[in-house]
Amino acid sequence: MARTHLGPGRAAPPPEVMTISDLSEYLQVSKSSLYKLAQSGKVPGQKVGKHWRFSRVVIDKWLQRGSQERPSPHT
Repeated sequence: MARTHLGPGRAAPPPEVMTISDLSEYLQVSKSSLYKLAQSGKVPGQKVGKHWRFSRVVIDKWLQRGSQERPSPHT
């Protein structure tokens, strides 16, 4: 599902439940990388039938946790 453009430089926010394509665009990561990360459990998602689905809220929390775990480059 492609995001609807709201005007020059403005896209609609990502959906609450994202597909691999949506998440790929959201994270700016290739679909093949996301499939590997999802299958290994490194990115939070769940398989519905043959298709992966990802909660935007869960992904946002996962991103925040990841940035909090990294040491500051200035220490």
